[in-house]
Amino acid sequence: MSIVKPDLLRGSLRFDGWGTAAFGVVMLAGGRWLTGPLGLPSTWFVPLGIAMVGGAAALGLIAGYPRIPPRLAACAIAGNALSAVAILALLILNLLPLTGLGVAFLLAGAAWVTTFAALAFLGLKRSPGTTA
Repeated sequence: MSIVKPDLLRGSLRFDGWGTAAFGVVMLAGGRWLTGPLGLPSTWFVPLGIAMVGGAAALGLIAGYPRIPPRLAACAIAGNALSAVAILALLILNLLPLTGLGVAFLLAGAAWVTTFAALAFLGLKRSPGTTA
């Protein structure tokens, strides 16, 4: 198994992890107050917040490896890409009674995960000995 040289990859994973953790904490702590302004069902906040905090922990662990294994980097990239697809599907299929602020909130989330999927992919691709 080849090992990825960090740089852009490690930095993007770390920044993504911290941002995801912050977002998860907001979901956990603010769900009761955000339901009305966003239009997200109140039952979604705790599971999504827990998933985000867990995902952030995973990103932190991956970024903390002395040398980041390409398979773990690929898992992080895939997780972000799948999150973007899921968010956009929720919006396109109009499955939630979102407010305008709720739509903007989900679009910001989709932009976040898409950005970090792309940055991590570039970091992985630029790492010697990998074929991303």
